[in-house]
Amino acid sequence: MNEVINVINDVNYLFSTAAKHKLSTETLLNTFASHYKLPKPTLQVIRHVWNEEGKNLSDVEGSRDLLPAARLLDFHWKVGMAVSSDGCKSLNHPYVTVELKVADHSGQVQNKVFEMTIPEFQNFSKQFKEMSAALENV
Repeated sequence: MNEVINVINDVNYLFSTAAKHKLSTETLLNTFASHYKLPKPTLQVIRHVWNEEGKNLSDVEGSRDLLPAARLLDFHWKVGMAVSSDGCKSLNHPYVTVELKVADHSGQVQNKVFEMTIPEFQNFSKQFKEMSAALENV
C-alpha cells in the first residue's frame, strides 16, 4: 500500500509542478522517464492526459490551488457493528470506519475519519483495486 501511496504522491507532484511551470509535453515526459522506468504505452497515456488536460491546468491562474496538495501518509480501516440505538432495539447494521492521515501543503498533519456502509466500502475497495492495477502499468 505504501508503494501505491508514494506513486500517487509522485504523480500528483509532477503534474502540479508541470502545470505551475507550464511545461511542454516533451519536458514532462522526459521528467517522468528520468524518475521512473516506464514502458512506452504508459508514456503514451501520460502524453495523452497531459495533451488533454495540461493546458487547462496551466492556463488557470493559481492552478496549484486547484490541484490536490495533500499527501496521503497513512490509511486504516475497521469494520464495526451498530447493534442498537435509542430508536431501534435490534439495529444490526455493519459499517466500515476509514481513517486517513494526510499532510497539507504546509506539512500540517490531519486525520480524516468517515464511515461507509458495506456496499459503499466494497465500491471504494473496487476503485482502489482498479487504481492499483492502473498504477502497475506506470
